[in-house]
This record gives sequence, C-alpha cells and structure tokens, in this order.
Amino acid sequence: MSTVTVKSLQNLSQLVVTPGHAFVADEPADVGDDLGPNPYELLLAALGTCTAMTLLLYTRHKNWPLESIEVECRHERVHAADVGEMGDETGGKIDLITREIRLHGDLTEQQRARIEVIATKCPVTKTLLSQPRIVDEVVVAS
Repeated sequence: MSTVTVKSLQNLSQLVVTPGHAFVADEPADVGDDLGPNPYELLLAALGTCTAMTLLLYTRHKNWPLESIEVECRHERVHAADVGEMGDETGGKIDLITREIRLHGDLTEQQRARIEVIATKCPVTKTLLSQPRIVDEVVVAS
C-alpha cells in the first residue's frame, strides 16, 4: 500500500509528502502561485514514469537493445464522438490521455510491437483503466 500526504501551504500550493520525498504541487499563475506541477501533470507524470519503468525492466530482462525511452503524456477534454466514443445526447466530453512512447535503440519490429503490448500492462495504466473506487473519509481535526 502506498501513502501520500498532501498539506496546504499558501493560496493553492500543496506540500506533497511521500515516504522519503517531498515536493510542491500548485496551479498555474493565473489561478495559483505556479510553485509546482498541477494535479493533472502529476497524474500524467505517474503514468509516464510507470510506463517507462515497466518497459525498461521488461527489455532489460529480455536483454533487448533499448538504450533509452521517452514517454510524453497529454491530457485533454474532448467530445466523445470525436474519438469514436458514445457520448450523451448533449455531446458529452470525455478525458483523453494520449501516451507517446519513443524508443531509442536497435529494436526489431517484433520487439517494438511487444513493447507496445507491455506498455498496457504498466500498473498505473491498469489502475486508470480499471475505474478505481475512491472512498472518502472526512475527519475534522482539532
């Protein structure tokens, strides 16, 4: 089980504390103080880092010649119909995350195809696709 604690600092900036690490998250200057990445950037960072780590571990285990990897993740709200999804009658929007994986190394087409499959097996990808349940417990601290 992973535990992350988030504590308000100033305005909208938040101190994020994980076991052994701490950093600041915030909103852009037009809303917050731009002291760190915003929540969606953190989500995309989690997806991108998990994808890269999963692929690096897999290709190392296989002794494949992957020299390095870059994962660029983008998030946007789009009309469901624009990406072939069924939306509601009002033209509903969905969250679209695009992940571009750039591989550097002398890989065969077969290896590249297998890497594409393995990317879907990264734990964060699986979590996002599983429609996780979020249980809130609101406690008033004194």
